Amino acid sequence: MNKHDQEFMVQKIRTQYMEKESTLSELDELKKLDAQVKKPANIFAYTFGSISALVMGAGMSLVMTDIGSTIGINDPMVPGILIGVIGMILAIINYPIYKKILTNRKDKYAKQILELSDKIINK
Repeated sequence: MNKHDQEFMVQKIRTQYMEKESTLSELDELKKLDAQVKKPANIFAYTFGSISALVMGAGMSLVMTDIGSTIGINDPMVPGILIGVIGMILAIINYPIYKKILTNRKDKYAKQILELSDKIINK
């Protein structure tokens, strides 16, 4: 292989890596923006859902075990049912709140994400 062929091969390989680096950095930026949109909504949903499940479980425990009498509640049935229902309501409203947070974040970042994705696609 002569010197001209070697230079051509080196340039060809070098060009491939240069294009990938610029595309990857923009793609990484797009992924970062996407995570920025979804992360707060996911954190809220997991936290609120866990708290809801604990509240509902506390109500169920009052009804189904003797914890109520241990802590001094004579008839734990009514408070247990109320606490359990509150936990269920919280669990039910978790998803609509999550969707609302996600929609608001998507609206906030939509322009940036669309511009960057168009830039990557049209390269």
